[in-house]
Amino acid sequence: MLVMEFGQAVASQVGHLADATIVIAGKLAPTPAPKDINTEGLVSFFASKIAPILLAVLGIIFIGRASRGEISRVLTSSAIAIIGLAFIAGAVSLFFVGDYLINLAFK
Repeated sequence: MLVMEFGQAVASQVGHLADATIVIAGKLAPTPAPKDINTEGLVSFFASKIAPILLAVLGIIFIGRASRGEISRVLTSSAIAIIGLAFIAGAVSLFFVGDYLINLAFK
């Protein structure tokens, strides 16, 4: 008798469970992915905010070393920093060249 009543209670709640599942699935459904990435905004943010801060930190380190008489280390570090900036600039330019080539190939 107890099993029969339990079965009837479960059967009466199945409809509510289906409705709740539909509501939960609608709320938990993933939002559509963005169509494109704002690369121009990203590059301008890096160029206007991050790069000056990094250059200022490098300048402070170089001035601190130069004041202690470590001129050779300052020159070596400066050369490494300049080469690193050249690599970053090259990577950015390759990004734009690649974009141009893709647009040219798929017109």
